[in-house]
Amino acid sequence: MLDAYVGYDIGSVAEPDDIPRTDDTVWILGKQYRAIEDLDQIRRDVQSRLWCTYRRGFVPIGGSQHTSDKGWGCMLRCGQMVLAQALLQLHLGRDWEWTAETRDETYLRIVNRFEDNKAAPFSLHQIALTGESSEEKRVGEWFGPNTVAQVLKKLVKFDDWCSVVVHVALDSTLATDEVVELCEDKSDAGTSWKPLLLIIPLRLGLSEINPIYVAGLKKCFELAGNCGMIGGRPNQALYFIGYVGDEALFLDPHTVQRSGNIGDKTGLDEREMDESFHQRYARRINFKAMDPSLALCFLCATRTEFDDLLARFAEDLNGGSCQGLFEVTKTRQAPWTPTTASSTSSRKNSEPNETFNEISATEIVNEEFEEVESRPLDESDEEFEIIA
Repeated sequence: MLDAYVGYDIGSVAEPDDIPRTDDTVWILGKQYRAIEDLDQIRRDVQSRLWCTYRRGFVPIGGSQHTSDKGWGCMLRCGQMVLAQALLQLHLGRDWEWTAETRDETYLRIVNRFEDNKAAPFSLHQIALTGESSEEKRVGEWFGPNTVAQVLKKLVKFDDWCSVVVHVALDSTLATDEVVELCEDKSDAGTSWKPLLLIIPLRLGLSEINPIYVAGLKKCFELAGNCGMIGGRPNQALYFIGYVGDEALFLDPHTVQRSGNIGDKTGLDEREMDESFHQRYARRINFKAMDPSLALCFLCATRTEFDDLLARFAEDLNGGSCQGLFEVTKTRQAPWTPTTASSTSSRKNSEPNETFNEISATEIVNEEFEEVESRPLDESDEEFEIIA
């Protein structure tokens, strides 16, 4: 099954095809379920995540004419969902559940931060404008996983309440010294730790995911602190939250809803707007059908949680039966700077039809690439980056 759509007519008696009737274990953001026995609990868990989708009717972003992000904002919405999950998990706990009656002050503080207006710290407006100013992405231009991660890294610095810092591990390498330097505060009172949202952008194939990495991706959903994956299928961004069998479970931002404010959720309109941020049914896609450009996301609220996560990386991903997805080192190696002669020679010896793996390392270090293969696009298509 390539993609099981979970929507269904309200008047229909048919069950939505979100979770297959199987004996397989279901994993969602580090929690384990049984597909049949725990179906209602699975759906409550899915519904408790913030579902960020296309919106229409908001104030134009900056000097642009965009009053909707339909067709270009899906990766920005996936970035919102990852950050929202980190904040829910940090401030309310992994076992917290949302209901239509929820008026918890902490929850409202979180969801208000993702409303579609410039005053909201993590609004579409703030993400798009930050992408324009710091990542050279015009408003209305598609983001890739690494770009949205870099924007989130900048935005969290301006919101003290969220209490999160973001580290983006580039070049498929997690350098632990960089994380410790970012998160640890040492003072006369002792050492404190800033809660960490760790984002690891990866490219696990050329045009499709190499099957040898699927077991490792599954294992990531089983780890404590998992906040999902930013990725998608070719040309469409999706937020992955778990898996069952050989299929990844995801929330899809490609639904256009009206924009509005939730406020303190006292009026009917505010309650309806809050409900629009929640989707009870996940969708499914075979891992092999996913775009190979994605980003793994984890929350480490304490130094102990970070150390435990590193141990699981070593045991389950890089030291277990799974093909390693990335490298973990203490310090990052200095980038190799080639001589002019060697660089020139490598280019002269390259064939016109060289593959990505055959390109000289001098030409790909610390670069972002775009697919050059021509593919038909539609109004909801999404551009993905090759992460070197």
